[in-house]
Amino acid sequence: MCGIVGYVGNRQGLNLALEALRRMEYRGYDSSGIAVAGSDGLNMVKRAGKLANLEDKIADVGQESLAGTTAIGHTRWATHGRPTDDNAHPHLAYDGKAAVVHNGIIENFAALREELERDGVELVSDTDTEVAAQLLAKAYNEGETAGNFRDSALTVLNRLEGAFTVLFLHEDHPGTVIAARRSTPLIVGVGDGEMFLGSDVAAFIEHTKQAVELGQDSVVVITADDYEILDFDGRPAEGRPFTIDWDLQAAEKGGFDSFMMKEIHEQPAAVRDTLAGHFADGRVFLDENNISETELKSFDQVFVVACGSAYHSGLLAKYAIEHWVRIPVQIEVASEFRYRDPVLDERTLVLAISQSGETADTLEAVRHAKTQGAKVLAVCNTNGSQIPRESDAVLYTHAGPEIGVASTKAFLAQVAANYIVGLALAQAKGTKFPDEIKEIWERLEEIPAQIEQVLETKDDIQSIADTLGAVQTMLFLGRNVGFPVALEGALKLKELAYIHAEGFPAGELKHGPIALIEEDLPVVVVVPSPRGVKLLHSKIVSNIQEIRARGARTIVIAEEGDTAVEPYANWLIRVPQTPSIMQPLLATVPLQFLAADIARACGNDDIDKPRNLAKSVTVE
Repeated sequence: MCGIVGYVGNRQGLNLALEALRRMEYRGYDSSGIAVAGSDGLNMVKRAGKLANLEDKIADVGQESLAGTTAIGHTRWATHGRPTDDNAHPHLAYDGKAAVVHNGIIENFAALREELERDGVELVSDTDTEVAAQLLAKAYNEGETAGNFRDSALTVLNRLEGAFTVLFLHEDHPGTVIAARRSTPLIVGVGDGEMFLGSDVAAFIEHTKQAVELGQDSVVVITADDYEILDFDGRPAEGRPFTIDWDLQAAEKGGFDSFMMKEIHEQPAAVRDTLAGHFADGRVFLDENNISETELKSFDQVFVVACGSAYHSGLLAKYAIEHWVRIPVQIEVASEFRYRDPVLDERTLVLAISQSGETADTLEAVRHAKTQGAKVLAVCNTNGSQIPRESDAVLYTHAGPEIGVASTKAFLAQVAANYIVGLALAQAKGTKFPDEIKEIWERLEEIPAQIEQVLETKDDIQSIADTLGAVQTMLFLGRNVGFPVALEGALKLKELAYIHAEGFPAGELKHGPIALIEEDLPVVVVVPSPRGVKLLHSKIVSNIQEIRARGARTIVIAEEGDTAVEPYANWLIRVPQTPSIMQPLLATVPLQFLAADIARACGNDDIDKPRNLAKSVTVE
């Protein structure tokens, strides 16, 4: 989830790009950079770290060395390659005349890189992005498209696979920027004698409120006075013009009233991007893997270590791995793991889950596991952070920066990543046939579109929260994979609304928690699919009846077509049908909305920054 800007006009491109990057630093703060085309050719400056580092570098080299009225800029959330100066964008081509910035993932970059290296091109970064810059130079300097910027760019775009936004700048065409999008965002800003490009409207909202939304697989060529939209074959295409009616603060939040709400709506992309590039030619792949296939096959137990929401995602990893791989999985609160002397050896895989990659308890658990001879696989959202560096293998979640302290999109991305781990183990151990893995993967790929359907329940959930008002306590119940969802829903409510909330396995209801049931108590129940284990479904319907008989009000989350729960739900929230193991990727979303809405009813309007909480817990 990087921030991308482009500008062509009559003002200094450096200043415009730098201003835009300041507004979009929330989209990535691992590194940043700007390339400017002008009468002195193509010049570039970039630095690892936060934007302040780039500003210091510009002060050192002097703004006069970056003069020009055409610019592209980038603030990076690292995916391929660690946050270093070399890996920062823009990337220059071998001839120094072409520059590229990029958001997303180029899935076939390895094959393209190998081809370039065979042709004698020396690549200087570890990123997937650089191949686009080098390919542009080759297309522009050789063959049928030589000297034609637009056709050369189209040639490159048609060779890229994945989800991406790319901006091209060339020294020979200092008044033009060519850009394209496939599945990742790009907006055109239309000014008076100037044109803008941005990952979102925050990039240019101070200068124009006239914008054009680009469709899927669109290319746009901007000059100071005009823009032209094409498809990837170079045929004329159309965008959707619109007028921005947000102020700058709202623009940074995508028009939402909080970063958390924006991030809830980014979950389809977070899951889609996390899955991207991990299944090809019928096989599942991790990101950075120093664990051999033989070692993966040899593991006879898995420990999952995590904290908070990551722990809840780990519970779902337990269900998936035991179901698909048929080896025992223990889930541990990371802060307890190393103090209880767990039994580990070289046939143990430790799955360490952390959004930041710096969580102190999880990092210490990783170190303890390594001293015991276990192998560690990290699931992390932050490239180059400490936990991935100390692990044997890494699977990155591509949720992008999460500004809201209460985790939303990072949690769903972790769940998706854990399922990838489960399938990789099933593949290595042969507990699932290739066609079975392919079928599971295809169902996973349907999930982002299904999350988009669940997002449409937002107004219905708001009405539930309006009816409930400022409640004092809530209970959450679930069975099987619904139990971790209940725990996550309760945690979100505690974090945001500062009220008592508890999640329980529904089967434990009569073993104590039923004593808490009283008149008008709101109880959320996550119902498993009736198409799964029918006995499980019928038992939770009985639980709902028991709750209702004691006067509680039930908020029931059930899949489409489940009619058995209808008589017993005060409010019924529907989610699309999906395999039971994947239902948490859908059922969690309404609970995020519910927590945010109840928090506001309880008087907490700043849901991005709950009291007493930090985004990353880096001390024990």
